[in-house]
Amino acid sequence: MSWLSAAGPLTPDAAPPWLKPLVDNAHHVPRAYRRRVPPDVLAMVMAAHTKAAMTGSGRDAAVLVLFSGPPDSPTGGLPDDADLLLTVRASTLRHHAGQAAFPGGAADPSDRGPVHTALREANEETGLDTDRLHPLTTLERMFIPPSGFHVVPVLAYSPDPGPVAVVDESETAIVARVPVRAFINPENRIMVYRKANTRRFAGPAFLLNEMLVWGFTGQVISAMLDVAGWAKPWDTDDVRELDDAMALVGHEDGYGEAQQ
Repeated sequence: MSWLSAAGPLTPDAAPPWLKPLVDNAHHVPRAYRRRVPPDVLAMVMAAHTKAAMTGSGRDAAVLVLFSGPPDSPTGGLPDDADLLLTVRASTLRHHAGQAAFPGGAADPSDRGPVHTALREANEETGLDTDRLHPLTTLERMFIPPSGFHVVPVLAYSPDPGPVAVVDESETAIVARVPVRAFINPENRIMVYRKANTRRFAGPAFLLNEMLVWGFTGQVISAMLDVAGWAKPWDTDDVRELDDAMALVGHEDGYGEAQQ
């Protein structure tokens, strides 16, 4: 059995009612992700994916997409205190240095599938007690050309994940449970592009107090908001160059009123 086919124990019925729309429609996330990618850019990514698959040059990886919050809410919808676990990678890393990301990483030979990889990596990066969460489902494997990883996002839920923190400062700069409402807030949403790219392609991003969430992670979060029905209209014409957007990131502890 291959690493990819050994997904691991999944318990979709453990999802609270407010998370069910996302879990039940998780298969729509890749389509929502790709609809914001220009056709020629998507074609380039798919070609790179095919080449990596044929040559065996791509590496398997998994990330943990962990939602936390109470099982129920007064309105039946998204609770005000629901959050999403994110990290900011250390500035010294070879790939995606200083970038906000879901906890996760490359598969080890001993890993028993994407769920095992995602949980192991999350524990190593954040100290997360993985016994306190429920893996719900896996999203379609996605290819990230800059690093050559084939990434499987593992969607999980915990009513209370317990304490999390930076475990190794050489790998991780920040660990944060970010309120989901901070991502939904239209005031925190922009489009970002990299000046170094030969083609100016802007993707959805989230400008928060401690981090700028963009790239693969920003695309996945944006797609999940759309699929779950949580997204609010926002100004997609607010397009910033990456360095300019990063310069706007503050250094405050936690999330202020502007992030509500």
